[in-house]
Amino acid sequence: MTTPSNPSGAVRRPLAAAVCSVAVLAALAACGKTDDGKTVGQSIDSGIAKTEQAAKDAGKAMKDATKDAQASGSQASATMGEKIDDAVITTSVNASFAKDPDLSAIKIDVDTKDGVVTLSGPAPTAAAKAKATDLAKQVKGVASVNNQLVIKVS
Repeated sequence: MTTPSNPSGAVRRPLAAAVCSVAVLAALAACGKTDDGKTVGQSIDSGIAKTEQAAKDAGKAMKDATKDAQASGSQASATMGEKIDDAVITTSVNASFAKDPDLSAIKIDVDTKDGVVTLSGPAPTAAAKAKATDLAKQVKGVASVNNQLVIKVS
């Protein structure tokens, strides 16, 4: 067997074989059916129409899946944005404590969830505990402060 020098000839043969295969399958399928009054050409046309409709349905399903994926991505981005904001709030509260001479020496645990800051750990005085609440409230994005600091006299 010789290979054609024209590459488009190589493409035409499989395409022609596929078209012939479809025509033969349609003809064979028509042989097994009872006579519904359709010619072979009409049966092939009907098969083509069904294939085109299936392709349209598949295209619509792909579009719907793409929209769902985009919506899921947007929702995930929003969730990530919330978590990042909470992390930024926690970092900012810790930074404000580190700048304050009364609070920088104490180990205050800061947790943030949905903008609600929870402070826990020891506080040397009631004034230091109140100052921690005030500093945390001043941080952008803080919805409220749950101060659970325990006053420990040294």
